[in-house]
Amino acid sequence: MSDAFIVCSNLSFSWPDDVPVFEDLSFTVGGGRTGLVAPNGAGKSTLLKLIAGLSRPRHGSVSVQGVLGHLPQNLPLTGELSVAEVLGIAPVIRALDAIESGDTGEEHFTTVGDDWDIEERTRAQLDRLGLGDISLTRPLHTLSGGQIVSLGLAAQLLKRPDVLLLDEPTNNLDLDARHRLYDVLDDWRGCLLLVSHDRALLDRMDRIAELDRDQMRFHGGNFTEYQEAVRAAREVAERNVRNAEQELRREKREMQQARERAERRAGNAARNLKDAGLPKIFAGTMKRGAQEAAGKARQTHTARVDEARDRLDEAGRALREEQSITLELPSTNVPAGRTVFLGERMQIHYGERPLFAGEGVDLTVQGPERIALTGPNGAGKSSLLRMVNGDPEPGGDSTRRAAGRVAYLSQRLDLLDLDRTVAENLAAFAPGMPQAQRMNLLARFLFRGARVHLPVGALSGGERLRATLACVLYAEPAPQLLLLDEPTNNLDLVGVGQLESALNAFEGAFVVVSHDERFLAEIKVERWLRLAGGRLTETAAPATVSAPATARAGDASR
Repeated sequence: MSDAFIVCSNLSFSWPDDVPVFEDLSFTVGGGRTGLVAPNGAGKSTLLKLIAGLSRPRHGSVSVQGVLGHLPQNLPLTGELSVAEVLGIAPVIRALDAIESGDTGEEHFTTVGDDWDIEERTRAQLDRLGLGDISLTRPLHTLSGGQIVSLGLAAQLLKRPDVLLLDEPTNNLDLDARHRLYDVLDDWRGCLLLVSHDRALLDRMDRIAELDRDQMRFHGGNFTEYQEAVRAAREVAERNVRNAEQELRREKREMQQARERAERRAGNAARNLKDAGLPKIFAGTMKRGAQEAAGKARQTHTARVDEARDRLDEAGRALREEQSITLELPSTNVPAGRTVFLGERMQIHYGERPLFAGEGVDLTVQGPERIALTGPNGAGKSSLLRMVNGDPEPGGDSTRRAAGRVAYLSQRLDLLDLDRTVAENLAAFAPGMPQAQRMNLLARFLFRGARVHLPVGALSGGERLRATLACVLYAEPAPQLLLLDEPTNNLDLVGVGQLESALNAFEGAFVVVSHDERFLAEIKVERWLRLAGGRLTETAAPATVSAPATARAGDASR
């Protein structure tokens, strides 16, 4: 596998409306684990599809050395397929069954090929990914989203690929499934190209590839080391910009001073010539000489100013655009110990079947608690958040009391009016805020110029998150309890950092459903709840998370 590699040469690709994604992109990825990072919309998933042969470039070529496996972000799977069909082993199993029953037709041996141990290898692979109890005949529609992702990965690994492309493989995975994926990739010895916003996974990479417009930059080391290198480069670029600005100001000042000196000399020379009574022809010669000298000096200073301006432009191009947001949210403050939510016997029924054990679950939230709600896929975490928000599903029977405004951010980020602009949505949430203040606020959320007048439906995932946060956090009245359901899904790394900044500025309580341990550590979660088997229990922080405070003992209702 060490000889496996990917070569992209002068690759160009555009959307159907001819908007270019990248032009003349060339790079090589060799053996080892490479994490691919770039903002949303930069073309990461598109690039993987081009490498996998699922899309065709407008110009350029792609070469892959070795067997290729590709796990797309959106798995093209239908609910009628069986597990064996998804894994691509159903024909081989049918051929093996036929041979075992005495049918020695040549077509069966051709189908089996070298895969006589396919069932054993499949079972081993499924066991490793936590799917050991799943039957090969089980229909796909009975599996959770996380199980389907793990099944898709197993299908690719069964190909015994030399080159593996993974696009957001931790989406929908719970914590246990994530760690099983980490273990699999830790043992990977081929060529891996990975797109992910999971920083814990990116920290397991051997190198980071940064897609920036039409070039690929490679950084040796993991994601943390890459971030440190980017931070250091930004500091150098900022220093170069400051120096270039100072140089440009100095050159402009010297040019102005030289112009003023030349004007004074010219005025003095004219008076001296007049007083000296020299012949006109001689006086004219001296005047032209002075003018030519002044012109040459002016040209010299102009050239030096232009050179200084060019150096400033070059330094500015090296300076990455600042994309962080800094907020102050005093209106969201909740005094310590105030109960912002009390729920008792919260229950949801699907037909006759209750989702939670017994009479239901109890939950008390006191300000300003930072709570992580964890648990396996399908345990009912999203349903519980909706009940806390006062939206029980049909058949629900709950008692809830909320003190103050509760704001719920679903996985779909569907809180805003998609047809209204960003500015109009903020005006609807904060009607008492003066327009100038709203524009300044949106600028702090990186909406400037014409972008404040874009309809929300035209925004990218990261932009929609920022717009939603602006409206929710500055709503009238301000929320005292935030409910967030997998808020980092489909966000790029910049968007995740912006979300962390906003939540760290929030002074109320929040409950967040997330399987991203690095994210939970960054937002300083202090209380951990686990929903599993229909029961809500208080737990300690995972050993892999450096939480600022350990969970408190006792029942989740406190």
